[in-house]
Amino acid sequence: MATETLVKPSVTPKHMPMYRVLLHNDDVNTMEYVVQVLVKVIPSLMPPQATEIMLEAHNNGVAVVIVVPREHAEFYCEQLRRHGLTSSIEPEC
Repeated sequence: MATETLVKPSVTPKHMPMYRVLLHNDDVNTMEYVVQVLVKVIPSLMPPQATEIMLEAHNNGVAVVIVVPREHAEFYCEQLRRHGLTSSIEPEC
């Protein structure tokens, strides 16, 4: 009697493309307000991290807030905008 061996096809999990949420410098909001909004909108950020991000945007014009899958990036970007901050997303290279 012949024995059949079932071979499972090799499945490689697809990685979701990641996107950067960017914070752009503006001359409207105070630094303290920007830090407060970052901590409120991005649950994983602590005030010291939010301060670093705010200072990078202030000094360089733009800063990466977080890198997440696209759907999350769009959500965070929209939340930052609703609080009056200038934000955008871009694919992570």
